[in-house]
Amino acid sequence: MVNDFKSRGGSPWGSPPGGGGNGSGRRGPTPPNIDEIIKTLQDKINKFLPGGASKGGKPLIFGLSILLIIYALSGLYRVLPDEQGVVLRFGKFVTTTQPGLNYHIPFPIESVITPKVTKVNRIDIGFRSERDSGFSSGVVADVPEESLMLTGDENIVNIDFSVFWVIKDAGKFLFKIQDPEGTVKAAAETAMREVIAKSNIQPILTEGRSVIEQETETIIQEILDEYQSGIQVTQVQTQKADPPDQVIDAFRDVQAARADMERSKNEAEAYANDVIPRARGEAAKILQAAEAYKKEVVAKAEGEASRFLSIFTEYAKAKEVTQERMYLETMEKVLADIDKVIIDKDSGSGVVPYLPLPELKKKTN
Repeated sequence: MVNDFKSRGGSPWGSPPGGGGNGSGRRGPTPPNIDEIIKTLQDKINKFLPGGASKGGKPLIFGLSILLIIYALSGLYRVLPDEQGVVLRFGKFVTTTQPGLNYHIPFPIESVITPKVTKVNRIDIGFRSERDSGFSSGVVADVPEESLMLTGDENIVNIDFSVFWVIKDAGKFLFKIQDPEGTVKAAAETAMREVIAKSNIQPILTEGRSVIEQETETIIQEILDEYQSGIQVTQVQTQKADPPDQVIDAFRDVQAARADMERSKNEAEAYANDVIPRARGEAAKILQAAEAYKKEVVAKAEGEASRFLSIFTEYAKAKEVTQERMYLETMEKVLADIDKVIIDKDSGSGVVPYLPLPELKKKTN
């Protein structure tokens, strides 16, 4: 075809720029020779084919070596700090690799999956939050079939809780269980029902929540380990624990009455703790005073008896002296607190010598 165009004086590339001619007899640029281009390409291809030119063997070996090196290097892969490498050989799980630079047999023999293992996942049980719908956090609706549970004292409690978990073993997580989130949810609900069934309602609603959370977390982990799920439960967090909505008002009245009872009981105990020690102290004081009075009376009686015996002994020795002494001592006791006026019996008539002893005593005091 090219030769046909040349025999006709035409050009396979069309008319030169500017039209068929300019009247001066000059033609446009000469087009490339198609035959020479095709021949050149054929020579280059023959060099890399077996049986080609004598110089074609070395380039072929070199090219294959380069391709082999590139293929071997394609097995290098990096696992980030928050990931684990899961190596698959023809689609079957082989091993798990840790963060860093690792190597596997290149594709298509082996391949690698690198899931995130430090991300904390959360599953809500008993309620659905706006977080699950992509909005800000907050409770949207209660799920009674998940939250209503029977307690050990045959009461019903409405409990909502959340389970936080991470991937512990990526290989088991990907290939041992089919639905990880569903498995965690089922295990968590089962564990919580088991713990609630052994507990009374009062600790569940008040101070026993932390114990329930710990026991539930332990049971969930045991179930997941038995399934070889490769999941680690990090926390169980109770969101709400109340009686059912139908009886919550009556239950709150009961709680208020119980609180009043506890308050009255505490006040009574405080009063008792104040009165009883005081009464015991008064009783001890009376007992001590009585004991002291007893000792005083006994000691005084013993002293009087000893004094009487002494006087009797002296009286037996000298009756008159002893009688005189006893008389004077008795008069001293009798007249000790009486106002006295002393009159001299030898004074003349009309003159009464008077010694005002009471007034002098008063002045002295």
